[in-house]
Amino acid sequence: MSKKLGFRKALETRLKKSQVAAKKKAISIFTAMSVAHVDDEELTPGEVRNIEKALPRGDIYTGQWCDNLPHGDGKYLWTDGCMYVGEWYKGKMTGKGKFSWPSGATYEGEFKSGFMDGKGTYTGCSGDTYKGSWVMNFKQGEGAHSFSSGDRYEGEWRRGLPDGQGRYQWKNGNHYMGQWRNGLMHGNGTMIWSNGNRYDGSWEDGFPRGNGNFKWPDGSLYVGIWTKDGKDQNGTYYPAGSPSENLDWDPQQVFLEDLKDAKICTGENVSILPSQKMPNWSAMANKRSEGRQRRMVDRKSKNLSYGSDITDVSTAGEGDSKVEDVVVRKPNPENSDIRQSRPQFKKIMKKQGQAISKGHKHYDLMLNLQLGIRHSVGRPGPVVSLDLRPSAFDPKEKVWTKFPPEGSKHTPPHQSCDFRWKDYCPLVFRTLRKLFNVDAADYMLSICGNDALRELSSPGKSGMFFYLTNDDRYMIKTMKKAEVLIRMLPAYYNHVRSFQNTLVTKFFGLHCVKLTGTSQKKVRFVIMENLFCTHYAIHRRFDLKGSSHGRTSSKPESEVDPTTTLKDLDLNYIFRLQKLWFQEFCRQVDRDCDFLEQERIMDYSLLIGFHFREVSSPCGSDVPTPTGNQDPLTEDAPRLSQASKDQFPSDRWSSVRLGTNMPARAEKTVRKSDSDSQLVGEPTGVFYDVILFFGIIDILQDYDITKKLEHAYKSMQYDPTSISAVDPKQYSKRFRDFIFKVFVEDT
Repeated sequence: MSKKLGFRKALETRLKKSQVAAKKKAISIFTAMSVAHVDDEELTPGEVRNIEKALPRGDIYTGQWCDNLPHGDGKYLWTDGCMYVGEWYKGKMTGKGKFSWPSGATYEGEFKSGFMDGKGTYTGCSGDTYKGSWVMNFKQGEGAHSFSSGDRYEGEWRRGLPDGQGRYQWKNGNHYMGQWRNGLMHGNGTMIWSNGNRYDGSWEDGFPRGNGNFKWPDGSLYVGIWTKDGKDQNGTYYPAGSPSENLDWDPQQVFLEDLKDAKICTGENVSILPSQKMPNWSAMANKRSEGRQRRMVDRKSKNLSYGSDITDVSTAGEGDSKVEDVVVRKPNPENSDIRQSRPQFKKIMKKQGQAISKGHKHYDLMLNLQLGIRHSVGRPGPVVSLDLRPSAFDPKEKVWTKFPPEGSKHTPPHQSCDFRWKDYCPLVFRTLRKLFNVDAADYMLSICGNDALRELSSPGKSGMFFYLTNDDRYMIKTMKKAEVLIRMLPAYYNHVRSFQNTLVTKFFGLHCVKLTGTSQKKVRFVIMENLFCTHYAIHRRFDLKGSSHGRTSSKPESEVDPTTTLKDLDLNYIFRLQKLWFQEFCRQVDRDCDFLEQERIMDYSLLIGFHFREVSSPCGSDVPTPTGNQDPLTEDAPRLSQASKDQFPSDRWSSVRLGTNMPARAEKTVRKSDSDSQLVGEPTGVFYDVILFFGIIDILQDYDITKKLEHAYKSMQYDPTSISAVDPKQYSKRFRDFIFKVFVEDT
């Protein structure tokens, strides 16, 4: 009996070996290029091996492999003909490498997490060549671009466009040296034509604007003020020889003739970027697990059917397995320094807030507000100049308008009650709207259109109410007093004009509705930017002050949803910004805090909202991401619009600016204890790709007698450093120290 059992075991072993050999032979025959399938072998965790992989969509990877990810040197070939050869780090193109497009275009240089980032050279299929610095697929920093037309630009770049100091040489010999902004000559600069003519002076949006001198080779000189339309242009001509020489010369000739060929090349369009080709390793891992599970089921099914024929063999081993006892192995928790798929949240299917329809207690107030805005913004006014006189900021600079229901000479008839409307410093706010690039027609349409405003479900801690426009562009807040904003308005105007990337709230209007009759009720409104006006779903939002007393959400964790505003003690992330963005962020926070400290403002917050991106979602369509009825928690990553493709390098970050639409990495943190002394937890190494939106809000609270009394009272009960009500200087320092721990440089 024992001999028979031994014979059967030997037979089983031999059969299994023959099956493995047959499988390997089949793979070598039917798999192109003798590439092993990604599921055919298991590697020890942490082991790096040189392998070839055929990936699910037909892509092929050859090179070093570790923990089911490319890691080290490797080559990735996509089915569409794109290819990357270079360094990988945990599944991401990171380090030095070369990316090739089917068109023949190439990029060779440094990569970071799939993005062209660092020093590198792009060579286009038509002959364009850029050599210099890159940040997140954008030309940014120092670099030189030689265009296929024969033109060449060398200098500073920002977000893919000449910005800063630079020199542009045209093929015909003309060249410009000076300042640039958003791809156009802007600031002080010198234009020298091939015929020897020369202009030195100010430029705006590609044309001379302001003070400037035009000089001819013979020494003749025109000195004056330049404008493209010629309305305010004036100057003096100084001839080199005879006083009558060239006296009929028209400065508009520079605009009409001399600059007509001074076109700035934009370079080639790139159909798809390396970061958009990054494989979704998480999805592949799920498919591998499913495939592995199916093969386990198949093998066990075969073993069971085989055992029915040779019952002695099938029952000889210990620990028999059933077909349904299939376990999918979980990822190694120690290998957590990789991008994670975004967490799941409660689905929010409708817009935040309650629409103010007829019958709502604030319906008449909304009508009054819309009538007043339409009147204030729609009426003709003087040409707006950014240089305002001090009288425009005078607290007495206000305009009252009566709105009787039957209408008047200046106001239309309406169905609301009789009221009076007040505009505070109207010229200042009209100029601010111009400074912030707010179109008057769009502004009125957002606030005064057919769609109702939405009232947020509950008033803020101050008791004031918040309203949102239907398109989410503007937020309207009621105020108890307007004195603080009016007092700081001159300094605020100078600050936002000086710093384009300021994070402080953008104000667009300050108004008051006064009801007539016995109530004589006054309601003041300030209209400001909504930070979270975006087609991205905001998955998490935090209001951060840097204090700990009372700084936690009142909701239990099970009730927290994407509309919940969490606070300092709820924070469980730090945000890693790319080096140049981090430096700009630190500079701007310092500038804004200095401004608020000088104005004796405290109790402000940094409001942060962020959207979790899926890992390396494909972006192959030209259709913009819809903003309508899509489920915000299952939407794809934003797709490239045609407008964004018209400018090299086109990418989803074409609208990025500090605090808006910013790509970053969020790292999960864990607090060691529930002690309020630790506001920022310990990093865990778990990262998420996010899109950030943030700004400094609630900047209208000065350190008045009420706040001083609050500080004195709470200091007797709690740690004085933990409460929000502190002196503006102390508040500013604590706020900065905290924010610079929450935001760090991505190394």
